[in-house]
Amino acid sequence: MLSLIGQRLVQLVPTLVLVSVLVFLLQQLLPGDPAAVLAGEDADSEAIAEIRRQYRLDQPIPVQYLHWIAGVLTGDLGESIRLKAPVLDLILQKLPVTLQLASMAMVIALTIGVATGIVSALRRNSAWDVAANAVALWGISTPIFWLGIMMIYVFAVTLGWLPASGYVGLAEDWRQNLATTIMPAFVLGNAVAGVIMRHTRSAMLHALQSDYVRTARAKGLPERAVVLGHALRHALTPLITLGALEFGTLLSGAVLTEQIFSIPGFGKLVVDAVFNRDYAVVQGVTLVTATVYILLNLLADIGYVLADPRLRG
Repeated sequence: MLSLIGQRLVQLVPTLVLVSVLVFLLQQLLPGDPAAVLAGEDADSEAIAEIRRQYRLDQPIPVQYLHWIAGVLTGDLGESIRLKAPVLDLILQKLPVTLQLASMAMVIALTIGVATGIVSALRRNSAWDVAANAVALWGISTPIFWLGIMMIYVFAVTLGWLPASGYVGLAEDWRQNLATTIMPAFVLGNAVAGVIMRHTRSAMLHALQSDYVRTARAKGLPERAVVLGHALRHALTPLITLGALEFGTLLSGAVLTEQIFSIPGFGKLVVDAVFNRDYAVVQGVTLVTATVYILLNLLADIGYVLADPRLRG
């Protein structure tokens, strides 16, 4: 296990270097001049030049990159031009909000997707199977923005059960926190639930036809033990990969959901940074997101070993 983790960590180094280069170069494609935006419409050329010098925007791109990556290695992601605050502090402030939202969405997606996938596989070609596939199709094909608006209209405007927007921290009031995050979490997890359902169904159908499941049934084991203890465990391997990748997708896909529900999270931070040409924030957020995505793949590799003893050695 430790050797596997060590090998994966070594492989992550060149990947992270490549990601950092791409993150830095792609932000150069953003339109507009951040120095001119910061200086304001009435600023003269000397003021703009001074701002450009202050933030090293007048230096060649390779020099800018080396200075930026040197700061990253020491925990300095730069300073927000617009907010006048360290980027790392902004990320540490906003990331927990999006992590909570993505975690809740993943729990909802796994609950719906795995349960309906198992039922669909066990009741193949039945009304239950048709209903489960309809749920999956609904989740995959429903646009996030439309579902979010409809849920606000029904549960906030019409019924008045939940707040239409905003966010209350978990430490402030956990009940109000749940009230402000349950709708966006469902909207975010809805599409993922459909994907998980389809993969669970496929994996379970394959597992239920395997020799060890037939042997377990021949031994007289209860059907519950056969399904949950044998078939589902075998089906977990592809689901671990899917879960890790989809959680990374939830982190990046929270941008639209956070905009709809006015949640001050990671996604809203990067959208505001793009509109304001705040390069340092865009770079920092993108780099952290890519790093989390890569680490999720590492956790998926570890999950393989834990779920399948045949991979241990």
